[in-house]
Amino acid sequence: MLGRFIKGPNEQKTPPALVVPASNGAANAPAAEAEPQGDDFLTLKVELHRHLIDRFNLTALESASKDEILNEIRPIVREFVRGRNVPLNARELDQLTSDTADEMLGLGPIEPLLKDDTITDIMINTHERVFIERRGMIEQTAIRFRDEAHLLRIINKIVSNIGRRVDESSPMADARLDDGSRVNIAVRPVSVDGPLVSIRKFSKNPYSLERLMAFNSIRQPMIDMLRIAVQARKSILVSGGTGSGKTTLLNALSSYIPSKERLVTIEDAAELQLQQPHVGRLETRPPNVEGKGEIRQRELVKNALRMRPDRIIVGEVRGEEAFDMLQAMNTGHEGSMTTIHANTPRDAISRLEQMVGMTGMPMTHDSIRAQIASAIDIIVQTQRLSDGGRRVVSISEITGMEGNVVQLQEIYHYIRRDVTADGAIIGEFRATGVRPRFASEAATLGLHFGKDAFNPQVAM
Repeated sequence: MLGRFIKGPNEQKTPPALVVPASNGAANAPAAEAEPQGDDFLTLKVELHRHLIDRFNLTALESASKDEILNEIRPIVREFVRGRNVPLNARELDQLTSDTADEMLGLGPIEPLLKDDTITDIMINTHERVFIERRGMIEQTAIRFRDEAHLLRIINKIVSNIGRRVDESSPMADARLDDGSRVNIAVRPVSVDGPLVSIRKFSKNPYSLERLMAFNSIRQPMIDMLRIAVQARKSILVSGGTGSGKTTLLNALSSYIPSKERLVTIEDAAELQLQQPHVGRLETRPPNVEGKGEIRQRELVKNALRMRPDRIIVGEVRGEEAFDMLQAMNTGHEGSMTTIHANTPRDAISRLEQMVGMTGMPMTHDSIRAQIASAIDIIVQTQRLSDGGRRVVSISEITGMEGNVVQLQEIYHYIRRDVTADGAIIGEFRATGVRPRFASEAATLGLHFGKDAFNPQVAM
């Protein structure tokens, strides 16, 4: 049995060492000198996996069971550990062998990264380079794939789980992993140098607003306001740039929705982690090879209205579905939520207006703005700062129309004060002194704000 999956002598080639591109024309340095992994055991697993993919026939491994792989790699792991004088006891050696087998059956070299809870993003730039985001900062790792075919096998394993495909005729895809992590894939010919894969990981334990406060992303009075807004069935739009934490915040906000309500979620790639028992999840579908069978978000929003939801949660509006979302918020589905890409609350309103215009409906700009002002109550603006930190930088309330302009009043904002020598942002959260209009309505429901919740003189 031994050697069934090991490549012949002519196939075993030692790949060139991965190098980190030097800047300003300096000579390249070995990646080991810029190794970002702080965990020695994780580094050992990465090196072991690189050693194994050079020795094994990866295609043959796809039909192997875990027991067969364990029998094959156990002596190789012992030899590898002994050659590096790593002090592991028998239990730790068995655990390393088992973990390595799981990685070879799973998503290969990136499996240790998927298990590392400190990593939030994994970015694969062809088979030769893998980058990660940890604590808001991007780092290059020493991980690599054996060749482009190896990376393509991992990609096909990801997309086949949700019934999609990636090849020259369909070179781009959105997918998700079993844990809900979002995956974007681009292969040749749209990706010039080879496959590009971006994985946005999601925490196994969904973030709450209180947990976000521990990361200095928000403050308690802001949490209280958002909690009361959700419980008072105010419709909320979360706005922000890419990677600013919009979906994380949407997940956290949804935790305040009463468990007795029926929710329907609509997403391109299902990633929301709602904790309520009564949730219906809908997901878009791309067209097949013949260009047929596409199901867009707009069709799903229309269908959701027939599913008797109390609230509709759209992962992100980016097109003509914005019109149907606003209609739902205006016709008995108050308290619905969605996210949008925009840099400021005012930009978010402008983008919504443009998206509604994409439907081709015979509506004037004034009537579109009136729809927006009537449907949306709260805009929460998130931002990823230059130091990697994510903040809720503004919470604003839409108060109606004045002439042909949607009126906004800011309740809370984040003020940047300074930057430390190492680039960390110093700032503070402050109330503006404006009390939200829905405070009196919330009071009739038994929901009350703190005495100094909106006092701009009180530090948060």
